[in-house]
Amino acid sequence: MRKLEKYAKQFLIENLLLKFKKFNTNVTPIEDIRILLKLLYPLSCDIPLIRLGAQNDGGYLIPDDLVGISACFSPGVSSISDFEKDCANLGMEVFLADRSVNGPAVKDKSFHFTKKFIGSFSNEEFMRIDDWVLSSLPNNSDDLMLQMDIESFEYETIISMSEEIQKRFRIMVIEFHQLDQLWNRPFSTLAIRAFKKLLQTHKCVHIHPNNIANTQTLNGIEIVTTMEFTFFRKDRIQNERLRNVFPHSLDADNCTKYPSKILSKDWYQINQSMLIE
Repeated sequence: MRKLEKYAKQFLIENLLLKFKKFNTNVTPIEDIRILLKLLYPLSCDIPLIRLGAQNDGGYLIPDDLVGISACFSPGVSSISDFEKDCANLGMEVFLADRSVNGPAVKDKSFHFTKKFIGSFSNEEFMRIDDWVLSSLPNNSDDLMLQMDIESFEYETIISMSEEIQKRFRIMVIEFHQLDQLWNRPFSTLAIRAFKKLLQTHKCVHIHPNNIANTQTLNGIEIVTTMEFTFFRKDRIQNERLRNVFPHSLDADNCTKYPSKILSKDWYQINQSMLIE
């Protein structure tokens, strides 16, 4: 009888939630979010940041440490290919991938396009980033750069990437999506593991909120749902200190039709004396 009452009660709760379109979720503890943000506090070092790509959307800040990088891998192809064009002009081979388009916005002899999405496994639609790199550059061990904007597939792509390939990316610029879902425990478990995996070999040197995206403030923490992160491999960083001025002088809005967004102080450390191990 008690089991029957339990099931009946659960049935009523579930149908009530469906009726009002409200669902229970396991909320991420606030301390887990604060720890993640602290791990991601951007650093300054002896190498300054420069901007490659368009003045607005399609432009990114990266460390001015490009000598010796032979290729850029750019999954996620949009109507703007200025960043990739700048990489090609610097002498890099540029590898692009996206199943939703037929090619990059502009043509260049250094561009190599694959009509597949990048994800956690390879089949007729998707390709693992390891398979992509190794098939594109066989018998090559040069340093590489990654610029990735793949609409939330970045999390599974990072987790499935081997440490060997991850280490080859001297610089990684990644647009992370659905960051408001960090408060959703199942999502945050995946996302936090992806960030921590990157931080095993790299450190964050810049964060730029996409001003087209929404902003959510919960438990006193402001999160823009989509933000661009720049990671720099640890062995290239000297004399690190915490970056405490945002936006950077080279930052620009993704779209001038929307209000500007400035990185919340929740995402960086104001006190320069506090270095992160």
